[in-house]
Amino acid sequence: MANPNEHAFSLEKAQQTFLQKVYQWMAIGLAITGFVAYSVSGNYALMRALSGGTFFILMIAEFGLVMWLSSQAMKLSPSTALTGFLVYSALNGLTFAYLFIVYTHTSIATTFLITAATFAGVSVFGATTKTDLSSMRSFFVMGLIGLLVATVVNMFLRSPALDWLLSYLGVGLFIGLTAYDTQKLKMMQERGFGSPQMAVMGALMLYLDFINMFLFLLRLFGRRK
Repeated sequence: MANPNEHAFSLEKAQQTFLQKVYQWMAIGLAITGFVAYSVSGNYALMRALSGGTFFILMIAEFGLVMWLSSQAMKLSPSTALTGFLVYSALNGLTFAYLFIVYTHTSIATTFLITAATFAGVSVFGATTKTDLSSMRSFFVMGLIGLLVATVVNMFLRSPALDWLLSYLGVGLFIGLTAYDTQKLKMMQERGFGSPQMAVMGALMLYLDFINMFLFLLRLFGRRK
């Protein structure tokens, strides 16, 4: 007869292993993005090559890749899904190189540390809270759509006040999404969906939460050169 305590222990260990893989791949993705961005920003020829139409082509490629990964990851082999995520991280690094041109290195580093501390705290909350955050899904979806539309509108209005407001709303939204996604991943593991592909997808979700939170915080607190 199976020991209930042994089953509970093995389930908890499997859950920890799954989440460790998620955070491991997320951290590697962030490291690749940061390394590529910093390296490219110091290369004048590459920065010129990435300007203009090339930049928008990269943006379209990133969008297409992340949509493909989101829809096909569970059908791919673990190695293919992981390769796609790492390639996406590198492409992000190419488009983020301009940040090192616009903002001081000190403010980028400071904002990264603030983002990391905030992300860690919120992620722990999402993993430990007894409150069911799944009911917030519709709110987050509508918030993302509203934020995207308002951002596009402000590209034409160029309102500093609206940009400031959207940045604060963006930070709040991705703080909420970090908690929601963390709890979602924990629940998926508990229900037996902790496959290697799901670990990559989880890394992608949390990577996007972190990156977007960082970008909005940088818009608020980053010091321009």
